Order: sequence, then structure tokens, then C-alpha cells
Amino acid sequence: MKYLITGLGNVGYEYDGTRHNIGFEVLDHLCKGLEGEWKADHHGDKAEVKWKGRTLILLKPNTYMNLSGKAIRYWLQKEKLTAENSLTICDDLNLDFGKLRLRGKGSDGGHNGLKNIQELLGSDEYPRLRVGIGSNFSKGKQVHFVLGKWSEDEKAELPHVLEHCAEVIKTFVTLGMERAMNSTTPKKKA
Repeated sequence: MKYLITGLGNVGYEYDGTRHNIGFEVLDHLCKGLEGEWKADHHGDKAEVKWKGRTLILLKPNTYMNLSGKAIRYWLQKEKLTAENSLTICDDLNLDFGKLRLRGKGSDGGHNGLKNIQELLGSDEYPRLRVGIGSNFSKGKQVHFVLGKWSEDEKAELPHVLEHCAEVIKTFVTLGMERAMNSTTPKKKA
């Protein structure tokens, strides 16, 4: 079994460590944990890793957030995969920081990256893992918040969030959507 796991974000050092790039951070964490190695490839950086007999093609598109669908469509076609064998990770303002939501289909929720994916795939039926970044911003400051750096409190919690995301992804590729959806609630810390 093979899966395309895409983390959404924007390329460029000015976007490193910003809330909008949580998809890239999740994949960097997963790749490192599975001893993968990033290589520049068509429409992004790609790493191929193994987990319990599954091949995971990790992709960080270089198309910028609003054109993410171009990279995903290309790699789904190249690897001869269906949308069900893909998972897209993105930020979500409508979820509290660190909260996860996994769905097999649904609206783009105003997220431009998801909107482009839906347009280019011609369907809203593709799995996506939304990672909450919260909505702690004043009216009219949404863009600054989304493209802003993590706060010190968020940075302290981020490793736990990234590890939880990695566990949900591993569950998704080995046990399927339903079991992975049930794993999105974090375990209580001892």
C-alpha cells in the first residue's frame, strides 16, 4: 500500500515557523521520526518513508499554499494513487491550538489551499487533517496571525502537537480513516 501525505505551507525562510506552515512542520517531524530524507523534486520537496509495510510519499509543495492542488494532482497521477490514498495536512483557524480534526471529505472552510485542491481534483472527497492554530487575533488581523510566528507558549506545546499528528497519520495508513478519526483526541499526559 502506498500513500501520498502532503503538508501544506509556503516556501521561503520568511514563512518558517509560521502558523500557516504547520503542514510542513508535521511532515518534517514525521520524516525525521521515520528516518526519511528530503529531496527537491517536481512541484516540491519529497521524501519516501516506510511504516509497517506501507510506503508513504511525503510531499511539501513548492507551489505556495494557494496552488497546492497542482502538486497534489501531479503526484497522485504520477504515483497512480486515488484521493482515498492521500492525506492533506493544513492549519485551521476554527480549531483551538493543537486540536485536530480528520475528515474524508468536506468543504474547504475558507482555506485557500484546500479550495485549490478541491478545484483541481474536481471533488471535495479527499482526506484532510486540520491542525488547530486558534483564532487569537483582533478583527482585520487574520492574515498577520496566520502568517505570524508561534508564540512562546505555542512553541512549548508544538512538539506534542507534531507527535500527535504523526501518530494520527500512522494510524490512518495502517488502520484506516475511522480508527484514525478516533485517535485525534489527545491522550491525557501522565
